[in-house]
Amino acid sequence: MKALVLAGGKGTRLKPLTNTIPKQLLPVANRPILFYVLDHIAKAGITDVGIIISPETGAQIKEAAGDGLRWNAKFTYILQDKPAGLAHAVKTARAFLGDSPFLMFLGDNLINAQIDALVKEYDNNPSDALVLLKEVADPRMFGVAELNGDGEVVKLVEKPKEPKTNLALVGVYLFSKEVHKAISEIKPSQRGELEITDAIQRLIDQNKKVRSHTLTGWWLDTGKKDDLLEANSIVLDEFLVRNVEGQVDDKSRVEGRIEIKKGAVITGSEIRGPASIAEDCRISNSYIGPFTSIGRGTVVADSSIEHSVIMAGCNICRVERLSDSLIGTGVMLTKRDKEFKGMSLFVGDDARIQF
Repeated sequence: MKALVLAGGKGTRLKPLTNTIPKQLLPVANRPILFYVLDHIAKAGITDVGIIISPETGAQIKEAAGDGLRWNAKFTYILQDKPAGLAHAVKTARAFLGDSPFLMFLGDNLINAQIDALVKEYDNNPSDALVLLKEVADPRMFGVAELNGDGEVVKLVEKPKEPKTNLALVGVYLFSKEVHKAISEIKPSQRGELEITDAIQRLIDQNKKVRSHTLTGWWLDTGKKDDLLEANSIVLDEFLVRNVEGQVDDKSRVEGRIEIKKGAVITGSEIRGPASIAEDCRISNSYIGPFTSIGRGTVVADSSIEHSVIMAGCNICRVERLSDSLIGTGVMLTKRDKEFKGMSLFVGDDARIQF
């Protein structure tokens, strides 16, 4: 079996951050989102991995993920010249995929699921498609599945105005080679894209076997600021273990599950977990509260931060209370006016803000 990871797209809902960084490389608990996807694939034992990239951000994806050796895999990068739909991405990867069954995984999705078990389920009971589903509060924003009594998919509708179920397509699929024929027989949707839902529906219409697996754990589509903050909180809460490798002076207090990487220096500060402090950070006379990630090389002085994602190379000084914020790489935040007490920010890379 092969794997196909979709790491193209423009990330329009996360601009201005995605003007300078692919959404798949945005950090959650100080690791790119894409790396969690690659972890799932490695755990499933799949070593031949194709990664769909775009002309705009492909070089950054390549630089971050490398050749695959970190995951004991071989990565093949496949250029999709335009964002023309998930089925178009599969079509673009046709030469790489050949006739192999494959796992397709959206590179900006975080899920709490045993993908290795899903792959084994597919191997033990082969079908032309196996789709991962999740019950959601508002299915109108997703591809929605209707099932029969055996859990087989009988109908798929992309973003229905009046959905008949609350079962959304998560963005993890297993396919046989039959999907290529189905894709060749569909036409672009009203938004001009080749929809994977249409391809799967084509399989259903041809009486092919399309099965489903409903996810009971969490699923996070990290397409918006609040989604990314929620993902950061959940991953820190569920997976972080206490690991203090940096320097912490006697005047500092570190409580709970804290990750402080090598080269970080904490002086006169309080850190409450779950929180992640990356390499070479400098934190002085500050408070870092729960559900916060501080990126590599960031300096925090005389400030208070909680429930936030601060990316690499930032400088935050005299900010009395920063919360629920997403701060891009290389941002400088300083406060001069004593009247400011608290704030919530969404700031793109290399900004300079003085309050």
